[in-house]
Amino acid sequence: MEGVKGRRSEQTKNKIVEAAHALFIEHGYAGTTFQAVADGAGVSVQTVYFHYGSKSRLLKRVVEVASAGDGEPVPLLARPSFTALKESTDPATAVRLWVRESGAVLDRVAPVLAVVRDAAPSDPEMAAQWAENSDRRRAAHGAFIAVLTGLHAVRHGLSERRAIDAAVALLSPELFLVLTRECGWTAAEWETWAADQLSHALLPG
Repeated sequence: MEGVKGRRSEQTKNKIVEAAHALFIEHGYAGTTFQAVADGAGVSVQTVYFHYGSKSRLLKRVVEVASAGDGEPVPLLARPSFTALKESTDPATAVRLWVRESGAVLDRVAPVLAVVRDAAPSDPEMAAQWAENSDRRRAAHGAFIAVLTGLHAVRHGLSERRAIDAAVALLSPELFLVLTRECGWTAAEWETWAADQLSHALLPG
């Protein structure tokens, strides 16, 4: 019985997150209410409060699920896609794998991260979340640069910090949205461009 209740609870939380994701993107942080999320998920507003307590906690969960692609509590860097990258012995292949994985993540998470960024100047909780998300992105790119460093593949004279800076900038959610939404690039076009630019920035000529 406990197992059935647990599955139902997870299903309910997933429905809430899915509804919230769509509403945050459409209406922004200030324009999204728990009542609207409850209506979208087909649950009571009390249920939304029970599971998440505050809008900031709900948005944080939306970002976490979008980043991972599911609700499983497995860190991105512990997933098979990053394991495959770590096992790569060819720097150019490692760059392509990282860009491909980053593109898949950005396609899911960049629009909702824009919600966090836009709310940050006027909301301390959102500012803290934006800073936390930025730190996590930098740590992930740092792990990727460590793989290239282990292959002795980072361009001579490029410091670890500047190498991470290049990855953070070229694979940023802001630039991804500019190119795929404002400029109309396909995901494949972005991936090809980003891999070329990142290889040029990081690898020996």
